[in-house]
Amino acid sequence: MSKQTPSIEAGKRVLRIEADALTALEQALDGAFDAAVGRIVEAKGRAVLAGIGKSGHVARKIAATMASTGTPALYVHPTEASHGDMGMITPDDVVIALSRSGETQELSDLIGYCRRFAIPLIAITAMAESTLGRAADIALVLPDAPEACAETKAPTTSTTLQIALGDALAVALLEQRGFTAEHFRQFHPGGALGARLMRVGDLMHAGEEMPLTAADTPMSEALIAMSEKGFGAVGVTGANGKLAGIITDGDLRRHMGGGLLDQPASAVMTANPITTEPGVLAADALRRMTAQSPRITVLFALEDGKPAGILHIHDLLRAGIA
Repeated sequence: MSKQTPSIEAGKRVLRIEADALTALEQALDGAFDAAVGRIVEAKGRAVLAGIGKSGHVARKIAATMASTGTPALYVHPTEASHGDMGMITPDDVVIALSRSGETQELSDLIGYCRRFAIPLIAITAMAESTLGRAADIALVLPDAPEACAETKAPTTSTTLQIALGDALAVALLEQRGFTAEHFRQFHPGGALGARLMRVGDLMHAGEEMPLTAADTPMSEALIAMSEKGFGAVGVTGANGKLAGIITDGDLRRHMGGGLLDQPASAVMTANPITTEPGVLAADALRRMTAQSPRITVLFALEDGKPAGILHIHDLLRAGIA
């Protein structure tokens, strides 16, 4: 059992304070949240996030989360807005301004601009009766919870609540828009996220790259197709062009004997093999491979029963999925 040092006690105290505040925020969500989501969905333009100091850092994070999950968004620094960047905001946009106190002086020009040009303004503040809270079309009011750093009042609990509320908005918007994993992949083509959301069709080998042979082809010829393509397997197709089976190194070992080369491919193949489809997530194809006993290393991707491509586990490894 670990020793309860002053540092551990302080860490647990902070987490308790912030966890309690998050619970209070959950219980406080009401029609204003629903109205905010609706207003953002209805906007023809973008969600424009604004804030100063720690609230500014949170606003940038919320804008990035929204932009990557289907809601066009950007961050505008309130001070820079007062010196020309206000022109980035159009009447088609909706402004989301963050300020715990609601009295941040740097937001005043932005608030006035929204009022002048009838740009919807959503406030995220702990003070409903503040300047920002009263000026907003919709006020999302944070619980007036204590900051975790009681002596200095440094933004801790309040910024945690802002981040959590921003995440709640982004997810609610995502679900309203019907944003899917495929859309998410388009916005995250690189890195681990992009890799996990790749489709079989993005990685499979198609056309002449596929090792295929007819069911009545002698094994002497089927082995040539198998060795030429380098997948350690060959697909066996019927007269209708549909995949009837697959021949792997394991099938060869099981049928090893003097007459192997004279047998037709159909006599050696494993019928009705495990397959996938081009539209399946590559990660799901990997699970199909590893769920077998023994594990398999290749899958044919079928369209209407016919081979459209072949996927090797090495393809998944190179893509960072396996």
